[in-house]
Amino acid sequence: MTTAAIPAPPFGRALCAMITPFTEAGSLDLDGAQRLADRLVDEGCDGLVLSGTTGESPTTTDAEKSELIRAVREAVGDRASVVAGVGTFDTRHTVELALAAEKAGADGLLVVAPYYSRPPQDAVEAHFREVADAAGLPLVLYDIPGRTGTRVEPKTLIRLAEHPRIVAVKDCSYDFLAAQKVIARTELAYYAGCDEHNLALYAVGGAGYVSTVANVIPRHLRSVLDAFEAGDTPVSARLQQRATPLIEAMMAAGLPGAVTAKALLSELGLPAGPVRAPLRPADREAVDGLLAAYEALAED
Repeated sequence: MTTAAIPAPPFGRALCAMITPFTEAGSLDLDGAQRLADRLVDEGCDGLVLSGTTGESPTTTDAEKSELIRAVREAVGDRASVVAGVGTFDTRHTVELALAAEKAGADGLLVVAPYYSRPPQDAVEAHFREVADAAGLPLVLYDIPGRTGTRVEPKTLIRLAEHPRIVAVKDCSYDFLAAQKVIARTELAYYAGCDEHNLALYAVGGAGYVSTVANVIPRHLRSVLDAFEAGDTPVSARLQQRATPLIEAMMAAGLPGAVTAKALLSELGLPAGPVRAPLRPADREAVDGLLAAYEALAED
């Protein structure tokens, strides 16, 4: 039995859903963004996803989004891919952001399913197609029904895979069977969007991950995939297991990932700054818990 070679993931394997650093006064911290981006790439990230949920995209302006792309592009050059979050609940606005991201120097676009209005599947499909037709960059479709209220159904993804510029999915559906169905029937690169699924999805044909936790432990998360690629599944599994307490503390303890990532980065002396309202910073008890999980992993 022969198998075809698996194509290289379009944006690399290890992607970080990067936070958006702000100054203490709340303005965009472009110098901090460049320093953080440079560190993340040096620590093993193949790509950076800007202005996603972790990047607080609902509270950054269109101009800030473009400024952030240009600054990060300048910092990382061609060492890493830059994927820009452009998704909104308004198709026209999403197209505008896609064109602006392309002009600013992004390599790809992250487009979330339209949220709040809960459109039916034919409208979801039309939304993605309109963005893909308008922009000249490849698209990552973002399926996160827990936040949007709208699932991108497997049948919809399979149809959308026919579009030449729709190349990948960031999967936060928590439907592992559906993900495997789409992987089996399309050439879409499937990225885990939930850190607890990084290894599991990769093991069944996923492309890698788009990780919030990678803001803090980029090298460790990369080592999970590297060990699996090297054929050392037990080591890969142990590395994933070791990261689980921190993943839980950052992503499943009741606070948004943007809040927990910024709290830890600030404690570590790395660029972060405050979150923007309506998000609120982590309290001291939460920060101490995050630090304990981080330090336990660092000492292990």
